[in-house]
Amino acid sequence: MLDELLLRKLAAVELRYEELSSKLSDPAVIANRQSMQKLSKEHADLRELIEALREHREIVKRVAEARELQKDPEMRDLARQEENELLATQEQLEQRMTVLLMPRDPNDDKNILLEIRAGTGGEEAALFAADLFRMYTRFAERRRWVIDILSMSSASAGGIREVVAGIQGKGAYSQLKFESGVHRVQRVPATEAQGRIHTSTATVAVMPEVEEVEVEIDPRI
Repeated sequence: MLDELLLRKLAAVELRYEELSSKLSDPAVIANRQSMQKLSKEHADLRELIEALREHREIVKRVAEARELQKDPEMRDLARQEENELLATQEQLEQRMTVLLMPRDPNDDKNILLEIRAGTGGEEAALFAADLFRMYTRFAERRRWVIDILSMSSASAGGIREVVAGIQGKGAYSQLKFESGVHRVQRVPATEAQGRIHTSTATVAVMPEVEEVEVEIDPRI
């Protein structure tokens, strides 16, 4: 269940969302390109939270209806099953709204540079690095993000010693930023004839794309 403080925060956010919706239809705002872009972005950032809030209200209403139906002996079992399913959905929505209310990282919507390097483990580490790159590539493709391989160094057994790629897509940094660090795998590699388990590592770096800035250099300095 949502506590009183969280409910007040959600109510304030919904009020702001409705205010933004009204402003975005104001001819004076539409005529001002800068204001329109700023308000449109804020409106879009709140949309997911508002949709979750309104779905949550509908679920709460349906839970009450399911409980009322349980007073009918013939409907009791079916209504109880429906209530349990609705309560599970309600809990998921509450967890999602709690996360969405957290302060956003200003880099979350940015494109990224993804760098993967094979670590300890020789050829098996290079194969592991290639597996990681394929995994991130498929993840990006499912979200219809654009992937641009900037550089790649291949290993002799078909793996990757190092790859740097740009990934362009809304929320790319927010989705992948926690992947940065050392990744480790323990498995019997295809190159192992005696069935021994090998431990291999690869490092992943996820960096937000830096905005272009103009720099003036004084030739007199």
